[in-house]
Amino acid sequence: MRKVLILVEGQTEERFVKDVLQPYLWDGGVHPEPKIVTTKRVKRGAHFKGGITNFKKVEDDLRRFLGDTDAALVTTMFDYYGLPDDFPGKLTLPQGRNSRERAQELEAALESHFNVGTRFLAYFMIHEFEALLFSDPLVLASVMNAPSAHSHLQAIRNGFQTPEEINDDPRTTPSARVLKLFPGYRKRLHGPLTTDRIGLDTMRRECTHFNQWVSRLENLGCA
Repeated sequence: MRKVLILVEGQTEERFVKDVLQPYLWDGGVHPEPKIVTTKRVKRGAHFKGGITNFKKVEDDLRRFLGDTDAALVTTMFDYYGLPDDFPGKLTLPQGRNSRERAQELEAALESHFNVGTRFLAYFMIHEFEALLFSDPLVLASVMNAPSAHSHLQAIRNGFQTPEEINDDPRTTPSARVLKLFPGYRKRLHGPLTTDRIGLDTMRRECTHFNQWVSRLENLGCA
């Protein structure tokens, strides 16, 4: 079994890795292990975890994980939307690129920053975790106990080639659209529940950048 350490933003992504990615990848001999970003370290007691406020905290965690010689790969699962400006490459992104190209530029910059070859794989979700929920609007409406919202959710999804292209304006991000329809939406509860019901195969088919990342993890079992 090849161990993969995945640095994630918070409990939602941690739950996603454990509930969705782990069962899928185990069959191929890959064990993904989520680790939440450490936001504050204290001398005594539990460290504070969750959320990305600056690159230094991410860098410290990643360097620590890269020191784990038992890990075949260290990777990330961060939202591209709202990424702090001090991330490598963030302030020098070329103009005129689409979201996928910008995310790929930042992934390449982050990999170059650590310069450890194939042991590190950067991945940014386009634009954020909630894009995955639009892989199947019917399931999302069902989880939120609002079947009548399906047509509205489907119309949003149909307006873009993939859920990953749902725009990153603060008023129209995937999460903003979900909250507008469902004020009771709670990311930690409804996010993992929805992705679990949608299933990895559908999310991979709908979200191509996400699929490329999962494929890289999957292929570790063949190495």
